[in-house]
Amino acid sequence: MSLSRRGLLAAGGAVGALAATAASAGPAAALPSPGKGHGGGHGRVRTGFDRLAADGYALLKGQRVGVVTNPTGITSDVRHIVDVMHPDERVNLTAVFGPEHGFRGTAQAGGSEGRYDDPATGLPVYDTYLKSGQALADVFTASGVDTIVFDIQDAGARFYTYIWTLYDCLEAAALAGKKLVVLDRPNPVTGRAALGPVLDPAFGTFVGRREIAQAHGMTVTELALLFNGEFLADRPAELEIVKMSGWSRADFFDGTGLPWVPPSPNMPTPDTALVYSGTCLFEGTNLSEGRGTTRPFELLGAEGIDHTWAAAANALNLPGVAFREAYFAPTFSKFQGKTVGGVQLHVQDREVFDPVRTGIALLVTAKRTWSGFAWRSDNWIDKLTGNTRVRTMIDAGADTDEVVGAWAQDLAAFRAVRKRYLQYR
Repeated sequence: MSLSRRGLLAAGGAVGALAATAASAGPAAALPSPGKGHGGGHGRVRTGFDRLAADGYALLKGQRVGVVTNPTGITSDVRHIVDVMHPDERVNLTAVFGPEHGFRGTAQAGGSEGRYDDPATGLPVYDTYLKSGQALADVFTASGVDTIVFDIQDAGARFYTYIWTLYDCLEAAALAGKKLVVLDRPNPVTGRAALGPVLDPAFGTFVGRREIAQAHGMTVTELALLFNGEFLADRPAELEIVKMSGWSRADFFDGTGLPWVPPSPNMPTPDTALVYSGTCLFEGTNLSEGRGTTRPFELLGAEGIDHTWAAAANALNLPGVAFREAYFAPTFSKFQGKTVGGVQLHVQDREVFDPVRTGIALLVTAKRTWSGFAWRSDNWIDKLTGNTRVRTMIDAGADTDEVVGAWAQDLAAFRAVRKRYLQYR
């Protein structure tokens, strides 16, 4: 299938969000009508990159291009997009920008690869991790690119940092006078609903810069449009998006036919992503969140926990999930080399499973059944949940329903804003 740039625009494959448009018509005016999704099948979803390449990179013609990506930026036949674009005379690729974990993915959580020349292509690789605002704009300027392409697989949770790399790129692109082209990939846990607390901007960090829900239920192009239209409207980036074809909001990743590449070392499978937006909250406690095991975020535990936690969690009859008493010895991170007790989550019906509610229920039952439970001393839990309410309500003895009910009004308001930026049915 060959698409001209005009065809891409007409089909909703790319949409401009120029400052003049945003100022005159509002952020929703530039959105095309959502495309209808299709039924199940293998190999049916074409990513934003697939569509960009099929059009001969017309959107990038005559421009010096830099790419923000990581190991997830691959084609359907598992070639990296940088390795595909670099020898292609139709596109002038001159730089790569690496996020957390790095462009080639060699760094663990909280790390990056620094500035180097990529051995495979010879391209200069610039480090974007923890850079934002003018500092990141200066990196873009120093690279000499005209246009920045963003192509990274997200995991669907507010505290997964790649979406904030996207936010920072939007802000920096506007400051540097560069165009940003965002290529879409599936939300691996569907795009059906937004769940969980909405960030209070007073708690903004790199695990949540702005006011979105803990499980946002959006794709990266939808988030780019929302960020540009809601949070950066005073100085929006020159933004174009390239949508997927064949993706429906109800699709889990295994229904897309696309290959899965771990977007970070502790996101090994789509199953991890399914629970992550809830169980990552255990990073804010003294329990292991399963790092250092083959089932991170599905295994949770600590020294001194026994069968009573799993029993208490199962007694709640949470929809779509069961809990197994589990013992494990992390090879790194918390409790490295020690055998700990806890639970393993087994999602039995992902259609009704609510990861955020489940995460809250596990926090509530862990505190009630294990006397050693404690929050991290830096109150990291507040950064993850985006407020103090979750921590203080659990400390005060609130049950799961009370904690979940506390964010209902904020979540409803976010869902109304989110709806204006959705690109798929």
